[in-house]
Amino acid sequence: MKYRSLLISLIAPLLILNWSLMSFGQTPSGLQGTIIVLNKSGHDATFIDLDSGSIVATLPTGRGPHELVVTSDGRWAVGTDYSGGNSLTVFDVSVPEVVRTIDLSDYPRPHGIVLLPGERSVVITSESSRKLVTADFHSGEITGAIGTQRPGSHMVAVSADGRVAFTSNGGSDDVSIIDLVAGEFISSLNVPARPEAIQTNRVGSEIWVGSNDDEVVTVYAVSSGQQLAQWEGFSWPYRVVLTRDERIAIIPDLGNETLRFFKVADMEEIARMEFPGAQPQGVVLHPDDRTLFLSLSGQNRIVVIDIETRQIMGYLPAGSAPDGIGYSSMELR
Repeated sequence: MKYRSLLISLIAPLLILNWSLMSFGQTPSGLQGTIIVLNKSGHDATFIDLDSGSIVATLPTGRGPHELVVTSDGRWAVGTDYSGGNSLTVFDVSVPEVVRTIDLSDYPRPHGIVLLPGERSVVITSESSRKLVTADFHSGEITGAIGTQRPGSHMVAVSADGRVAFTSNGGSDDVSIIDLVAGEFISSLNVPARPEAIQTNRVGSEIWVGSNDDEVVTVYAVSSGQQLAQWEGFSWPYRVVLTRDERIAIIPDLGNETLRFFKVADMEEIARMEFPGAQPQGVVLHPDDRTLFLSLSGQNRIVVIDIETRQIMGYLPAGSAPDGIGYSSMELR
C-alpha cells in the first residue's frame, strides 16, 4: 500500500502535465510578442507571452467584452464592453494595466471598433443608439457621433485613410456608408439578410459582407454597388480578415466550425480547415502577414496557424469564451 501511494505521487504530476498538453496543445515556437484576447464570459482580458506560451496577466474589463484593437507600436489596446458594459476599456500593454474606462452609457452596446489614422482615436459602433462614435482613448473624450440611419449597426470597417466607414446593420439588412471627415451618412447598400462580418480593402473600393441568415459572404464594389462575388455554404460567417498585402481573405465560420481561405485576386476559395467543437471566432494576423491567431471560444484557447500551409503551429491558453483578439510586439515576462 505504501509503495502504491508512492507510485501515485510520482505519476500524478505527469498525468497533470499530460492533461495540460492535451488541453492547450503544443506551444508555437519562434514567435515573440504578446497576444491579448477578450473573454466574454470572464469579463476580462488575457495577456499571453508568445515566447513561453504562458499567461502573464489577466485584467478586468467592463461586462461582456467583444472586440479589440491594438496600436501598431503595440503599446495600447482598446476593447469594447458590449454586453452590459457600455464602455471602452483602455490598456497600457507595456505594464500591463487598465489605464482608463471610457463611459459610453449615452451610446450603449458598443461593439465594432477600428483605429483611425494617427492611432490616437477609435471609431465604434453603438448598436442601440444607431451611431458611429469616435473617441480619443488617451484623453477619454468622446469626439463625435454620426448617425448610421439604420438599426443594429454591429461591426465597422474603415478605409486606410480614415475617410470612409462601413457598418453592417443586422436590423435592416444593409450597410451604411459614412463620410468620417464630413461626419455624415452618405448612403446605404442592400445586402443579404442579417449582415454582421464586414471588411474593406485599404482604398475602400470593395467591401466583404457576411450574412448570417442567408448564410453567404458577398463582395461588393462600393462605387456601383455591383456584386463581385458570393460564396454559399456558411452558417455564421463571423469575421473577415484580409492579409496586409490583400492577397488572401480568411473567414471563420462559427456555425460550421470551419476556417475558410480565399484568393482575393481571383475571388476563389482555396482551402478550409475544420475545428469541430471549437467555436472559432476572433482573428488577427501577426505582422509577418502569414501567422494567424484564432480564438476558439468553445475550448477557451487560441490556435496559431500558418496560413500559407494551413498547418497548426500550436495553441495558447485563454480565459472563458475568448473572442476579440489582438497582437502586440511588446514582450512581457
